[in-house]
Amino acid sequence: MSAASRAPQRSNRTTRALRVRRRAVLAAGAAAAALLVSACGSGGTSGGGGDTNFVTGTDGISTVAKGERAAAPDLSGETLEGEQLDVADYRGKVVVLNVWGSWCNPCRAEAEHFAKVSKEYADQGVQFVGINTRDTNTRSALAFEEEFGIDYPSLYDPTGKLMLRFEKGTLTPQAIPSTLVLDRDGRIAARSLSALSEERLLKMLEPVVAEK
Repeated sequence: MSAASRAPQRSNRTTRALRVRRRAVLAAGAAAAALLVSACGSGGTSGGGGDTNFVTGTDGISTVAKGERAAAPDLSGETLEGEQLDVADYRGKVVVLNVWGSWCNPCRAEAEHFAKVSKEYADQGVQFVGINTRDTNTRSALAFEEEFGIDYPSLYDPTGKLMLRFEKGTLTPQAIPSTLVLDRDGRIAARSLSALSEERLLKMLEPVVAEK
């Protein structure tokens, strides 16, 4: 076979290989998008069917009975201030996890409520922790905290790696903002996938605080 006749075959094989590679990249991107909602918005409400144990109310708040809760994954790393933080160190307290970004308008809408409630419940064994994501630098995030009077720590998670540690079938933070309430044993008791008013935040928090 002449070099001239082999050239089109090599070209076709190269084209097919590029197409396969492109499809693989697109599939990987779609899988990542399915794990984490990229848009800042209200998220959705997931029912407790299949292998899940949670129930979602008409208010969009999902809850799990005390004996059926899944443990939160390892949530540790560097805070916006550059200090090390491990959420597991707060075992024995009720922990409110709030996933937020300074660029997210719904996050701004709920921030004052989180700042207020975190101060009011600080002496009741409640610890608030933020997970800041999609901010390309800490300056904007720190300015956000200063603007809204937030004095509890936030893990800096610009690429969303911490959010992807939650196991499928559990109450996962699938949107920005998302809020999770962990009970005193570090298990996920409640979740919201939308911005919270003070009333809805307390509706998530108070039943877990009242548990014995």
